[in-house]
Amino acid sequence: MDAVRLIVTSRRALAGGGEAPQVMAEVWQAQALAQAIGSRLAVAGPPELRGEALGLTELAGRGCGVLERPDIALAELRAAQLTELGDARQALLYLGGLLGEVGIALVGLACAADDETTYWQCMEAIDAADESRDRVLQMLRRLADRVEGLPEAG
Repeated sequence: MDAVRLIVTSRRALAGGGEAPQVMAEVWQAQALAQAIGSRLAVAGPPELRGEALGLTELAGRGCGVLERPDIALAELRAAQLTELGDARQALLYLGGLLGEVGIALVGLACAADDETTYWQCMEAIDAADESRDRVLQMLRRLADRVEGLPEAG
């Protein structure tokens, strides 16, 4: 499945809310998807994005690492369903939106947390999602710079 379709699926699932464990599972899924997209871009994306994409892979991996891995079957793991990136710019635009929504969802979870462990887990995941989003925005700027630097056809 292409990246944008998976991101849209993740955004819908995250917006669907639910209890804290379901939201945490969706946050984990989003971070795993960001990690997979970053990995694909690092290997096969535009050359000027590869360094930033590798950084995204590491940051999103940290986002997954601070959360407990949900009990998700491999067939339901969206990151494992990623077969193509499609247009890198479009995928990054959607991914940036998803990561922003992840941060908002985590703030809600942190505010409602009954225990310190959950609170700090959310805070670390917010930091990872924010840094991942910053990396995505940097890649979008690099793509825009590349387009602006192209000579006009004529």
